[in-house]
Amino acid sequence: MRVDEVLIDRQDSIRSALQAIELAGSSRAFIVDAAGRLLGAVSESDIRRALLDGAGLESSSYPLMQDAGVSTKPGTGRAEVLDLMHALGVRELPAVDADGRIVQVHTERAVAGIRRRYNSAVIMAGGRGTRLAPLTDDVPKPMLPVAGRPILERLVLHLVGWGISRIFISVNYLGELIEQHFGDGSAFGCRIDYLREERTVPLGTGGSLRLLEQYGEITEPLLVMNGDLLTDFSVGGLLDAHSSEDVVATVATTQYRHQVPFGVLEQANGRLARILEKPAPSWPVNAGIYVLDPDLISKIPDDRLFPITELLDQCLKQGWPVGLWPIREQWQDIGRPLELAQARGEG
Repeated sequence: MRVDEVLIDRQDSIRSALQAIELAGSSRAFIVDAAGRLLGAVSESDIRRALLDGAGLESSSYPLMQDAGVSTKPGTGRAEVLDLMHALGVRELPAVDADGRIVQVHTERAVAGIRRRYNSAVIMAGGRGTRLAPLTDDVPKPMLPVAGRPILERLVLHLVGWGISRIFISVNYLGELIEQHFGDGSAFGCRIDYLREERTVPLGTGGSLRLLEQYGEITEPLLVMNGDLLTDFSVGGLLDAHSSEDVVATVATTQYRHQVPFGVLEQANGRLARILEKPAPSWPVNAGIYVLDPDLISKIPDDRLFPITELLDQCLKQGWPVGLWPIREQWQDIGRPLELAQARGEG
């Protein structure tokens, strides 16, 4: 959508505001001054009330102006924009530069306009989170807030924003708090069911997947992810990569970099060949996000601790190919106090 389609100036009429709303398919028109700086917004509902009170279509729209509310900065990522829309209950969100000018208007239709995915997703949220105690004494780790919203809610909204409407959450420790928050998922634009572990029999990151059988057959590749991640990874990119390769599973990876605090000496034939001063090598590591072919679910044992990495080891032993897919977007694990503090901007 062109930004000028939803902008009007303070002299424009109610008719002009309605035309802008209709053209943009939005719920509000934004009023700007001569320099394009945001002044406020006129909503469709405010116009309707004014017309019922006797205002005419040629009446000025400026008296109906309300504060435009929250805006975002130019260049804000799609996932964050969609999360803000869901949190604020708005269908459009203006992007405003440092001078107060509107440079873009994000609409829900455009931002969420990614094709529907028929894949289901499982979020593992049953861990005790002992490393984050005492914060997790009364709150399950995935429900700890970052920037005012639980980590798990961010993940759910991210998946929904990528077209996934069927989500399972694996719960154990304080799982009732998670179920109370999300309910059946309808308030978050999806359907949510729960894989409930026995409190005394934790099943690990893979064992609870066997509980999916109670909900019927899974026919599409299954997205599985840990519930303590902050990430805006490309869900569609991962699913498409898995489908395009001849693999039974795909593991999302991120880079781990280690700073060596010394000069490293490389040798050849017992003599110094080169000095590398404090190198920082990196390796691809497991990001805690996977895509699994549905047939693998039956390979998971019942009622015992079963890390998902054990399933991957079984695939390798059987000679079944497992793919790797690098995450290029934001990714952060929130498993330790320092990581949580960094995510909250406290460290």
